[in-house]
Amino acid sequence: MTEPSPRLTRAQQRRQTEESILAAARQMFAELGYERTTIRAVATVAGVDAGLVMHYFGTKDNLFSRAAELPAAEPSAEELPGGGSDEIVEVLLASLSSRLDGEPVASLAVLRSMLTNSDAAKRYRAAAGPELSRITAAIPTEDADLRASLLSAIVHGVIIERYLLRLGRLADASPDQIIELLRPCFQALATAGTPPSTVRPAGAS
Repeated sequence: MTEPSPRLTRAQQRRQTEESILAAARQMFAELGYERTTIRAVATVAGVDAGLVMHYFGTKDNLFSRAAELPAAEPSAEELPGGGSDEIVEVLLASLSSRLDGEPVASLAVLRSMLTNSDAAKRYRAAAGPELSRITAAIPTEDADLRASLLSAIVHGVIIERYLLRLGRLADASPDQIIELLRPCFQALATAGTPPSTVRPAGAS
């Protein structure tokens, strides 16, 4: 005979309810963006009363702030290596690979919302700024800031394309295939061995 599961404490029940609400909020913010997501809709998806969402989180701004916190699986600027560009490339590719393998709903909540909500835009800049500076410092070229920005743009563009736009093969290609195609590009951007293009526009003398 199977023993009954132990009854959850009140604190455990609260945490469980909060996590259910946050999971629903992340999905709603990722799918609809900040403006179109409502407390009532989040409550419906979470299977709770809207008043309970307000009781736990107060406002939609507070709920968004909690829902958009990046999970520990996504590396912070402090976790990026302080060494050479090769290390940076591999860390960026490993991070991107993990995000391609499972939908990063917290990141998507910010990316979907940042174009229409100032708080989401500030949150994105605050999270991306230190990482961008660390990448820039590891690239040994005079235009390191531009190269770092391009690397960051590629990462975020791939995530947006795969999960939000869902156009073409990128939506269902394997993470390994995507990473291997991107590796030469990342290596070229992150190293000094790629001089400025000398190709002239068509018609130039």
